[in-house]
Amino acid sequence: MARTSRDRFDDIPDDLVRVGAHRAPAKRGRGWVAFAWAALATGLLVVGGLYGLSRVNPAISFELPELGGGIAQPGVTSTPEPEVDPITDPALVDPAVAETLSISVLNGAPTADLEDAAVAQITQAGWPEPSGAVAGAREEEFTRIYYNGAQYEGIALGLAELLGTDPANIFNSDFYLGATVTIVLGSDYTPPAG
Repeated sequence: MARTSRDRFDDIPDDLVRVGAHRAPAKRGRGWVAFAWAALATGLLVVGGLYGLSRVNPAISFELPELGGGIAQPGVTSTPEPEVDPITDPALVDPAVAETLSISVLNGAPTADLEDAAVAQITQAGWPEPSGAVAGAREEEFTRIYYNGAQYEGIALGLAELLGTDPANIFNSDFYLGATVTIVLGSDYTPPAG
């Protein structure tokens, strides 16, 4: 490679801010600014994509860690003290409510086939046969019952009594829209003997 001799343009004075685009010294911190913009754009794209997924498929949900305390879920209202009497006899259900009643049982416990035992227990008690499935998460400690509308509260309380669930774990929620009453079994559920 041929070498050229140095001339007056090769020496850049220290106090000169700009000599030309190819000879200007790089500004300090320019890389961090580009990185910050890229990180912000990536974060916005990820959050927007997750939000879009949650709108398209309601089964996709993300639980945020709680900083306070208690079990607060979006769209959930806890009913620790029953204001409505539990309906333990399916024959006492209002016919208009009975027409729209659907029950779903999800096994959220690590023990296999608990949903089948709960479905059989509910059906034998005279309730409409629930659909049973395995929940997406299998680490539930406590059985929870979710009902979608105040007209189903007495039914949820009656099912809690039937399954031996604590009434504090009954929630009025639109979280599970597949059925009007959804039971998520936890490790505390023990099927009846026999």
